[in-house]
Amino acid sequence: MEAPASKAACSKHIVLVHGACHGGWSWYKVVTRLQSAGHRVSTPDLAASGVDPRPLREVPTFRDYTKPLLDLLESLPAGEKVVLVGHSLGGVNIALASELFPEKVAAAVFVTAFMPDHSSPPSYVLEKFVEGRTLDWMDTEFKPQDREGKLPISMLFGPLVTRANFYQLCSPEDLTLGRSLMRVGSMFVDDLRLQQPYTKARYGSVRKVFIVCKDDRAIVESFQRWMIENYPVDEVMEIDGADHMALFSKPAELASCLAGIAEKYD
Repeated sequence: MEAPASKAACSKHIVLVHGACHGGWSWYKVVTRLQSAGHRVSTPDLAASGVDPRPLREVPTFRDYTKPLLDLLESLPAGEKVVLVGHSLGGVNIALASELFPEKVAAAVFVTAFMPDHSSPPSYVLEKFVEGRTLDWMDTEFKPQDREGKLPISMLFGPLVTRANFYQLCSPEDLTLGRSLMRVGSMFVDDLRLQQPYTKARYGSVRKVFIVCKDDRAIVESFQRWMIENYPVDEVMEIDGADHMALFSKPAELASCLAGIAEKYD
């Protein structure tokens, strides 16, 4: 989904990337506010997400999963830069995009998102997260997609974990929306473990902002802070009272942060 800005003079192009099992739809409150402020906004559905027609079994690698975002960046006119925003697992998508198209990224913004460094495989932060056991996965379903183990392990958040640890500060309506539109996804850990670290010269050259969501029960604040310590960024922002789905629970505050970043980072 992409909409033209109403105030072209101050328009920046902001690309919002969703997390696992979600889609571009999850940004609807933030999109509305950013468009009202005059920005161009794109919310691509990653492969097998949102309204993308592919099933997960046709998306064997993380790069395949990220391809709609990579296609969007490749299609940008020469010289155009975007503010690239990733939520949750979307942080790894924007890291890959920044590695491949650093010249097209004005800033990479991690909203309580997994943030790879440039010294370890991109799976490192995901593996540290799982090892830390800070998230009670509750009724999340993890299933192999094939007997040979060539396809990524599928993942789907159940109603209990969604309500308790992802959407606990969201409205009942947004919880219903999320439960209705979620699709089976994957963290692609096995594939990401095989990839080389993203490079200092490319991914490392992109300016980065991390937005800490202080009441997140999924990627808890202490792990968000660990990622920032592991890989320092240009700027850290905080949103009080934001659960993991700050897109729903604190959309005005999140949109304000993103608009400020768009204005600051050219």
